[in-house]
This record gives sequence, structure tokens and C-alpha cells, in this order.
Amino acid sequence: MATDPANRRQTTRFLLLYALAVAGGAIAYVPFLTILLPIQVTGMAGDRDVTWLAYATFAGALAASAANIFFGWLSDRSAVRRPWIIGGLVWSCALLVGFAYITDVVWLIAWLVLWQMGLNMMLSALAAWAGDTIPDRQKGLLGGLLAFAPAAGALSASLITLPDLADAQGRLWLVAMLVAACVLPAVLAGAPRPFPELMRDEPAPEEEPTRRPANMVVRMWLARLLIQISEAALFAFLYFWFRSVDPAMTDANVARIFSVILVASVPLALLTGHLADRYGRPFLPLAIGAAISAVGLVLMALSNSLTSAIAGYVVFGIAASTFLSLHTGQTLRILPRAKNRARDLGIFNLTNTSPSLVMPWLAIGLVPAFGFSGLFIALAACAAMAALLIASLSRPT
Repeated sequence: MATDPANRRQTTRFLLLYALAVAGGAIAYVPFLTILLPIQVTGMAGDRDVTWLAYATFAGALAASAANIFFGWLSDRSAVRRPWIIGGLVWSCALLVGFAYITDVVWLIAWLVLWQMGLNMMLSALAAWAGDTIPDRQKGLLGGLLAFAPAAGALSASLITLPDLADAQGRLWLVAMLVAACVLPAVLAGAPRPFPELMRDEPAPEEEPTRRPANMVVRMWLARLLIQISEAALFAFLYFWFRSVDPAMTDANVARIFSVILVASVPLALLTGHLADRYGRPFLPLAIGAAISAVGLVLMALSNSLTSAIAGYVVFGIAASTFLSLHTGQTLRILPRAKNRARDLGIFNLTNTSPSLVMPWLAIGLVPAFGFSGLFIALAACAAMAALLIASLSRPT
């Protein structure tokens, strides 16, 4: 008996291989941008390392944003994804290992821009490939599986920095090999089940109830931006805040807390995504996650001991990480046109880069006058607004 098209699902094998590939995408940039690049900049710039790292980060963010949209548009026009993924993989890995031969900080920034272009050639096509192959009824599960990516990125950073494992050049080669090992299985052997209806701009009759007006796209974009601003602010200032609560707090302790949050968010995102698919409530977990994030930030603002500070951050961190993973999966549901899918995802990707432009001014304006508590209350308001933006979308589909 033929399977009802409305109930067809992508294979578990491809879903797992795709999640592994996305984890490879995170491994491609997390250890390099958070550890290897700062070390290299310090070796070149000495006392001016913070300034030059800021220049490099800013230039890289601009290049990443533009390249993600541009190469997404090209992959849309070509109507294929895998060649762009492979091309970006080769480009980015080749330039990654080439960083070992750069000895001037200006050339380092130029090389970083080129590397970001290749990396985002891969990432833009990889993100759109999920929209081409995974139906709406599995978008929640997809979001849950994507929660593995941040954890994989953090884990890879810990791995490559193990004492005596590799020198500076060897670390770059190790990252490149890990990325290739994660990305290539899905591209070469994933064999996804085809879903021609996902490539149509006009929905089939059974899909019409899940289609949303254009303002829904705007609300989803703004909600993610607001949560990302909160995440970016905490990522930048978390260590300083913990030290203000308890001067004995070390960077190693902060790193352990961060790792616990990433690991804990994975099973929660998987369970929540599965339930969202099962009960046809794709946006309800997003609204709840944003609301709990706001609660966590309020707890942080009110904390007066290290224990309460850690508790508040754990609440925020797990809720926000789960929100972002599930949001990525559900974004594919609401994009208006399949023929512009990768380009539109590139525009959504701006929510990942633009918070770095907003967050410093927010902190400068609030922390000197109101302390970290004032900053956290402002961030809680951002998270609460994100919850309100999505709450009206949380009806059954």
C-alpha cells in the first residue's frame, strides 16, 4: 500500500547524518574563533591583541553575513545544495590550515575574511538542504537534533586544546579533519528521501493550514534577534559578572557551567521537539522557552549569592539554548518561497551576527549606571518581548 503523502517522513538515517553535518559546521568555527584565532592574534599583536581581535571579529562578521546571503542566493539559483556544501568545505578547510603560515596581522584579517566566505558557502547550502528534504511534521525533531551542534563545537574546542595533543599547526589540521569527517557522510551517503512538495512555492492543499502570513516571518526574525542579544551579552560579560558576585570564581568553573548547560539542553530540545511534532504545536515551545529565559534573567538580576547566580544562569542558558535550536528547525517551516530558501535563511542568519553590534552599547549604557542587574533586567525585557512575539503563533496547526 502506498504511503499517504501527508504522513511521509524523512529517514532517521538521513536526519542523524544531517545533524552530524551541522555539528561539523559548528566544529568548523567554534574552536577556531574562540581559542585558536585569539592565540594567533596575541602572538602577532602583543599588547594590542584585544584591538586587533576586535577588528578581525568585526571584519569576519561582516564577511560571514554577506557571504551567507550571497552563496545562499547562488545555491537557490542553481537548485542544488551538495556541490556548494562540498565546495565550501574544501575552500574553508584549505584556508583554515593556511592560517598557520600567516605571520602578519593585517594579512590574517584578510585571510579570515576569505575563510568566512568559504565557510558560509558551506553553511548556507547546508541549512537550506534541511528545508529541501525534511517535511514540516519533522521540523521539531530536526530542531532537537540541531542542539547537538553547539555541544559538539564546545567539545571539539576542549579536545584540540588537550595538552601535548598537537602544536598550533596540528590543531588546525585536526579541526579540518573533524569537520570533513562530520560533513561528508551526509553529503556523500545520506541519500535523503525526496519530497518534491517541499520545492514548490505554492503549497499543496494538505499543507495550506501550516502556511503563515509575511508578518510571521518578521516576528520569528525579531524574536530570535532578541534572544541572541541576550545570549551575546552574557557570553561577553558572564565571567565578569560571576567575579563581581564571588571574586573566587575562576574561568574554568565558568567553562564547566557553560558545558553543563549545552549538554543538558540536548535531551530537553529533543524531547520538546518530538512533542511539538506529535501534538502539532510547533511554536508553543518557542514561546515557553523565551518566557523561561526571561525568568532566568530576572533571577540573575535578583541574585545575591553565587548559588543563586548560577541557578539563574542555568535556567536562562538551558531555556535559551533549547529555544535557538528549535527556532532553527521551525524557521524552515515559515519561509515564504522555496526558490529563495537559502537566501532567506541568510537573512535570518543576520540575527546571529548583528547582536555583536548592539550588545556593547547596551552594556556601556546600563552597567556603569545600574550595574549588571540593570543589564539583566533589560535583557529579560528582550526575552519577554520575544515570548510575546511568538505567543500568538502558538496555536494548533
